[in-house]
Amino acid sequence: MVRHRSRLERAEQLGVAQARLSAGEPLRQVAPALGVARSTLRGWREAPPPEGVPEEVASALATPAGVQWLSRLVVALHLVITLRAAGGVRLVCECLELTGLSGLVGASYGSQQALNVALQEALVEEAKGQRDHLGAQMPAREVGVCVDETFDPAICLVAIEPVSNFILAEQYAADRTAATWRQTLEQALAGLPVRVIQGTSDEAGALRHLIEKDLGAAHASDLFHGQHEVAKGTGLPLARQARQADAAVAQAQAQLDAERAARQAHAAQSHHRRGRPPDFAARVDAALRTLVQAEAEQAEALARQTKARELIRELGHLDHPYHLETGAVQPVEAVRARFEQVWQRLSQLAEAADLPTRSRERIAKARRLTVHWLAYLSFFFVTVQTRVEAFDLPVELEQALYNALIPALYLQRVAARSSRAETSQRLAALSTTLLEPLRQPSHPLQQLPLATRQQLEVLAGDCADLFQRSSSCVEGRNGQLSFHHHGCHRLSDRKLAALTAIHNYHSRRAEGTTAAERFFAHPHPPLFDLVLARIPQLPPARRRRTRAPKPACLTPVAA
Repeated sequence: MVRHRSRLERAEQLGVAQARLSAGEPLRQVAPALGVARSTLRGWREAPPPEGVPEEVASALATPAGVQWLSRLVVALHLVITLRAAGGVRLVCECLELTGLSGLVGASYGSQQALNVALQEALVEEAKGQRDHLGAQMPAREVGVCVDETFDPAICLVAIEPVSNFILAEQYAADRTAATWRQTLEQALAGLPVRVIQGTSDEAGALRHLIEKDLGAAHASDLFHGQHEVAKGTGLPLARQARQADAAVAQAQAQLDAERAARQAHAAQSHHRRGRPPDFAARVDAALRTLVQAEAEQAEALARQTKARELIRELGHLDHPYHLETGAVQPVEAVRARFEQVWQRLSQLAEAADLPTRSRERIAKARRLTVHWLAYLSFFFVTVQTRVEAFDLPVELEQALYNALIPALYLQRVAARSSRAETSQRLAALSTTLLEPLRQPSHPLQQLPLATRQQLEVLAGDCADLFQRSSSCVEGRNGQLSFHHHGCHRLSDRKLAALTAIHNYHSRRAEGTTAAERFFAHPHPPLFDLVLARIPQLPPARRRRTRAPKPACLTPVAA
């Protein structure tokens, strides 16, 4: 039976043979020692350089190190182009053709498609192995979860742990009922020492049932959906009024310019008709009054637009356990009163702008979410108090955690998520101000052992991470899946699982950690290196045969 040697094995044997032949050993001794036929070894040595590849490059890639590097390069092209950038296998083939590597590696669609399938299967298998391995070492944790569905084109259930951004579940389903969601989450959390204590989602009945009934956790209603309802209720109507006001100003300005032009034309005439001349002054004054009134209405329309946007942003500023200007704790009743002020101002704005009934219904719908936001805020404070009291600290230290350490770490997280540099810098400075007294040697916290201080800092960080008011991590993931769906009708279950594996175990944040490292609290080997060991050898380059050119259709046939 003919033995097929891998590309790496052949490179290793050829390197040994070249060294022994250079030392003076005859071919008839070297070939049997390596277990290779003399004709095969001779063919390896006399093989012409591949077409399109410089001889120096081909020589380097024929070594064992070169073969491994070439395999790494081709697999990396597949991972980046087809799984990270949502490209196709044909782009990988084109890269191989343009670089000339098609002389060393098969660049046909069929051969590269098979390699791509092998890569996806290896990613899925390694992700499963890493999950089992890291889950066995994971400390018990209380976590939150963000859940939502995407519909590109089939129903895909997505659940993410928001602090680490680890995807717990991402799979297609026949429906999105609470029973289906419960089964999906049970499979995702099987074997993991975690307990879900809070969940963030929209107001869908199935998601609320999943979080509150099935998981027994606190439900955090997504702040964005409330703001979005207000934006939909005020955005278009106020924009329409602003456009109408702009048109009215333009029309009034045109009328004023026409009256002034008529007065100038009449004054320039040398001969005037008999009778009383037109009252141009009254006409210009009337046109000017119309313009002033139109400009005032325009200013009011623009002011209402600006005020509505400010009030929508104010909803986001209020929904925090700590005041973003002072860092002080915001009692639930104080937040309730401030929310009520915002809703009253929105109602007054709707009345002044004479918004349609549909717009007012949207504002009322968003207003009903206030109860859920305040209930979740109460859950946050109760949970924080329970966690801090479990340490049985002196009252002074407890107050330091409640009023300084936890708010400071929370402000750090808000600053990191802020899209405005000015806001981010201000919140970071406020956080530093709160932490400064705790760092003084005279503070009671500094009298504790180092291990205790570290435990308290971890506790404060966990409390700061507890407040999750948005499911934006799931929305962002849905956007990425939609981007991948542009290239195909439906992602296969294998490819979807491969994309999940890359998100959890390969993609890294700026600090260099993966979602799995943050979720399991343990490092893991690089996923790409693990996958590379599972990938079969690269397909061989095809043999290019010269073909006779086809004769022209009208070439005469010899008699």
